[in-house]
Parts: sequence; structure tokens; C-alpha cells
Amino acid sequence: MRFEGTDTYVATDDLKLAVNAALALERPLLVKGEPGTGKTLLAEEVARSLGRPLLQWHVKSTTKAQQGLYEYDAVSRLRDSQLGDGRVGDIGHYIKRGVLWEAFESQEPAVVLIDEIDKADIEFPNDLLRELDRMEFFVYETQATIRARHRPLVVITSNNEKELPDAFLRRCFFHYIRFPDRETMTCIVDVHFPGLKKALLAEALEVFFGLREVPGLKKKPSTSELLDWLKLLLAEDIPPEALRSADKKAFVPPLHGALLKNEQDVHLFERVVFMARAGR
Repeated sequence: MRFEGTDTYVATDDLKLAVNAALALERPLLVKGEPGTGKTLLAEEVARSLGRPLLQWHVKSTTKAQQGLYEYDAVSRLRDSQLGDGRVGDIGHYIKRGVLWEAFESQEPAVVLIDEIDKADIEFPNDLLRELDRMEFFVYETQATIRARHRPLVVITSNNEKELPDAFLRRCFFHYIRFPDRETMTCIVDVHFPGLKKALLAEALEVFFGLREVPGLKKKPSTSELLDWLKLLLAEDIPPEALRSADKKAFVPPLHGALLKNEQDVHLFERVVFMARAGR
């Protein structure tokens, strides 16, 4: 089966090509891009499009690779042994399966999302090399080898917060999701707001892309923030002319708090507007 996008996710041709290449090569798909460009949502939409189960592993700074395989709860077993619980004889009762174990034993090929892998320790990716390569791992507590019934499609996202090891990168098919241009962004907005008036959309995109071009912004507004802003504009019934200005550099858009998410950027933008107005 091939991924051709969905009715709720606008995938560019190169993104569809990347997903299908990972499927053909049976390698993990490593996806990078600005926050808010749909990296996490991609795995959900690929699973829905291909009719596969989705298993998600959202990585944190404290996450260890072992947790994706299984965890052995020795503390609970010790407590139960002290209480005379008969279950202590079955060590398997104290083993919690991880996302990769669930994917390996799935009755049908699954899609596995390893989200924001760069949040974890630098050794995290290397600790998964063998398991992702050979699609098997050993459970020391039970002396059992768990092998994948079907090779899952592994989608790995990264926000580029730290460099990933070369050995790990060699085993992945890589794709960088470029920030959508105006044409692609128009298609994305149309999916979420199919009845949006063209005049309002045109003015909103003009403000949005103009804001992204302001030099020195700590966090440029993303696609998800544009959608939130449009939702507010519709809820407040803001007309297109309220977003229009003869000089876009000297214009503070309404409800800009949906687009700018920290005080430094708000102050920077206000200074840019003030200087533009003062220079008239």
C-alpha cells in the first residue's frame, strides 16, 4: 500500500514520496521541521490512510530506550513476596510491555510514532539501533526473544534540539518538512475552514507571512498558530478590512496573542511597528 495523503492532512509530493520510500526500504522515517509543521500528525494520518494500528511513544527528557521494549517492576514483585502473594512465581506478571513490544506482536503491520526523539539523552537513539535493525530483542527476566511478526513503519520526529548519532542516521530515511508556502498553506486552511471567505484568508495570510519575516523573532508563528488565529477571527467576526493596512510594518493585527507566544517577540514586534510609524 502507498501513502497518498488524506482528506484531513495536506501532504506535499515530496513528503508522500518519503513515506513510501520508508515503506519500500523498511527503514524508520526520520522527520524534521519547524514545530507546528505536522510532524506528529503525519504518523496518525499515515496509520489512518493505510488502515494500520498506531502506537505512540512520546519521548521526554527522562525517557530511556528500554522503556520502549519493556519494564520490569522489581519493587512490586518484592512487595508481593513480602505479602505472600502467589503471583510472585510468575515473573511475567511484573513485566510491562513497551510500545515496540506491542508493535512487534501486533497481528497486523503497525505504525509506531517515536515523537521528539531529540528530547532524550544522546545515547537514546544508539540504544535502539539493534532493535530497529533486527526487529527483535531479548527479555532477560524470562529468557525469551521477542521477534516482530510484521515489520512496523517507524516514524521518528525531531525538532533539531540536538544532533543525532551518525550510526542512527544511517539507518533512517530522512525528510525535512519545509514550512508551507502560500499555496500549500491555502490548501491546509481550506481543509480546516472550508467555508472561509477568500478575502479574509488573503488578508490573514498576508499578515501571517509578514509577521514571520520580522527579523529577530524568537519563535516564528507556525501553521497550528495560524489555524488558531483564524478560528478566533471567525469567532469574533473580524472583517477582512480589519487586517488591512497601507503599511504592514506599522500594523498590529487583532488577536496577535494567538500568533506571538512570548513577551520578547511581542515587544520586538511593537518596537518594529513604533519605528515604522515614527519614520513616516
